[in-house]
Amino acid sequence: MKHIYSFEKMTAWQQARQTAKQIYLKTKPFPKEETFGVTSQIRRAVISICCNLAEGSARTGAKGQNYFYQIAYGSAIEVINLLILCNDLEYLSQDDYDLLRNDMEKITYQISKLISSNPDQLSEPDVPYYPNDPL
Repeated sequence: MKHIYSFEKMTAWQQARQTAKQIYLKTKPFPKEETFGVTSQIRRAVISICCNLAEGSARTGAKGQNYFYQIAYGSAIEVINLLILCNDLEYLSQDDYDLLRNDMEKITYQISKLISSNPDQLSEPDVPYYPNDPL
């Protein structure tokens, strides 16, 4: 290996990578009828965390970085939601759920620190505002 990219040095990415591996291993024995349901969804969401952290790290401006870090954060919340559902459905043991939930809480904390450390972060999404549009 000749070059280490900046995302590879990020604690949040390293933790997300390890958690992605664990989620893949823990979802392997899920029921076959969930292959295109919760199994696929949780796997895609956890991969999204790693990918968006990596892509955000490649952006030169704080606004661009935060955009991808916020997507990663949203994907992390999605994973937590899916872990709760998998636990409810008894697809995960309580021990596996507790371990993965703890890992995800570390990841969300680390991502929120990345976002809050960026001086140009937006407090609200950058969307058009139309004052006369009904809600």
